[in-house]
Amino acid sequence: MDSLEGPPSRLAALSLPSRIAVAVTLGAVAVAAVYHLAMVFLHVAPSNTLSKEHATAVNDYIYPEFEQNWKLFAPDPLQSNIHVQARAEIRKPGGGTDTTGWVDLTGLDVAAMRHDPLPSHSQQNELRRAWSFYTDTHDNQEQPTAGDRSDMSRTYLLRIVERRFGPQLNGGQVARVQVRTATTPVPQPGWITGGSGTSAQFRQLPWWIVDTPSTGQENAS
Repeated sequence: MDSLEGPPSRLAALSLPSRIAVAVTLGAVAVAAVYHLAMVFLHVAPSNTLSKEHATAVNDYIYPEFEQNWKLFAPDPLQSNIHVQARAEIRKPGGGTDTTGWVDLTGLDVAAMRHDPLPSHSQQNELRRAWSFYTDTHDNQEQPTAGDRSDMSRTYLLRIVERRFGPQLNGGQVARVQVRTATTPVPQPGWITGGSGTSAQFRQLPWWIVDTPSTGQENAS
C-alpha cells in the first residue's frame, strides 16, 4: 500500500529566492529583537562593567522612546493625576493671530482608551513619558539640567504637541504652542481623615515656536 503524503508546507512551496528572502527577514527580526532586549536589560540592570562601558550607546538607543522606570512600585508610587494640556497660537492669512483654549491632551488619550480592550502603547504612555522625561531634565524654572538630554526631552515633547495640533488649525497656520500640566492629588480613601487636597496645581511652560519646513528650526520664547 502506498504511503500517503500530506500537502507541501507553504514554505516548501516557495521558490528558492523567496525562501532565502524569508530566512533573511526572519534573521533580521531576530537580531533586532535580541539587540533591543539587550539594550533594555543593560539600561534597567544594576550598574556593572558592561553597562558602564557602553553607557553612551545604551542611552542613545533608549532615550526617549524606550525609557524605563519603576514608579508603579514602592517606595515611591505615583500619587497624583497629571494631565498635559496645550494651546496653540494661530497665524491668520491676513496677518492677525488667534489663540486657542487649553486642550486636555491627556483627557483625549484617556477618552480614546476607554472601552478599548487593546489600546495602543502610544495612547497609554507616549504623552505621559514625554512629560516625565522633560521634568527629569529641567528644573522648576524650566532651565536644562542634563545637557543634550534636556534638549532632546524638549524637542520630543514639542514634536508630540505639534503632531496633535497639526500644521493648520482654525483656518490658519499653527505658529507657536504652549504646554502646561494640571496636577491633582489622588483622592484618599473615605476612612482616612486629613488627607491631601483635591485642587489642581499648574506648571506652565513658555511658548515654543513650531518647526516649519522652510526654516527647519525650533526656538523657545
